[in-house]
Amino acid sequence: MRKLDALLELFQEAEPAERLQLLLDFAERLPPLPPEYVPLRDAGLGMVHECQSPVFFLPEVQDGRVRIYADVPREAPTPRAFTAMLVEAFDGEPPEVVLEAPEDLLYRLGIAPLLGMQRLRGLTAIYQKLRREVAEKAGLSANPR
Repeated sequence: MRKLDALLELFQEAEPAERLQLLLDFAERLPPLPPEYVPLRDAGLGMVHECQSPVFFLPEVQDGRVRIYADVPREAPTPRAFTAMLVEAFDGEPPEVVLEAPEDLLYRLGIAPLLGMQRLRGLTAIYQKLRREVAEKAGLSANPR
């Protein structure tokens, strides 16, 4: 079972009222940004501008595997949690796993209806950035289906 499948199952089995808390529990799981990426973040590179909070999100493809480098302030628990979830689901996976993942991930997780329009827009932008940059860096199509 892929890591994303396990996350989807976890969220789909949870009661709708529990899903937002389940998401927020991921906020503490975001790994620290490696020091070599701090200058990029500080220069404003890799930022997700659709988010109200400063979200640094830099997916790369290294040796045929997706690597995700991210930094989101603790004061922004929702985008921080979603970013941590993406790291958990896709970091270390082949690019095809990202590109084969459902485009409507927030809806499949059952959390889209729990979010306001602005948050939904920001989280969708993070996910689209992941898919777009992985496709570009791996030389694949972002819509393989």
